[in-house]
Amino acid sequence: MKRIFTSFIFSLLTLSFAFAGGYKVGDKAADFSLKSVDGKMVSLKDFTDAKGVVIIFTSNHCNTSKDYEDLFIKLDKKYKELGYHIVAINPTDPEVNPKESHAHMVMRAEKKGFTFPYLSDDKQSVARAFGATKIPEAFLLEKVGDDFIVRYTGMVDVISDFSATDKSLRYLSNAIDALLEGQKPDPAFTKPEGCRVNYTAE
Repeated sequence: MKRIFTSFIFSLLTLSFAFAGGYKVGDKAADFSLKSVDGKMVSLKDFTDAKGVVIIFTSNHCNTSKDYEDLFIKLDKKYKELGYHIVAINPTDPEVNPKESHAHMVMRAEKKGFTFPYLSDDKQSVARAFGATKIPEAFLLEKVGDDFIVRYTGMVDVISDFSATDKSLRYLSNAIDALLEGQKPDPAFTKPEGCRVNYTAE
């Protein structure tokens, strides 16, 4: 019984460490290399001519993320022409949830007609580095020289208000627009909402 309790406490500490870390606004994001649904490896360094990249952690099964998928596509089509590219990352361990396997990701991307890379972070190393806690959760990176600097983290736009006259809840869109205008996003952080990222103990 004592051994089980000790193991449980260790697991909690491991998961707490994962949530305690992560990038803050102003940090430099480290490059990564993850497999996309088209079988190619994708890295930040691939976006040499971009003004920036929007990393969105998402998944196949989370209902909140599925509700947002059309918006992901809309944002990608709008902003990649302006230099900011959407990159979706699935941080779920497929051994824990088989519906998050690469094969299922391929099927999801084809069904929805994703216009952006959809990457598998099955080892959760990139999610841990970013400190992702929710699905969906956005990290807006601005390209400064050869570096990618975090300028906004948190919610994507509130879906019901994406087409509304009041643009105050277009958190991610407003942040990108601010960078395009040479300004700093305000707010630069919002609390993400959605499904929890379930980290497995390392």
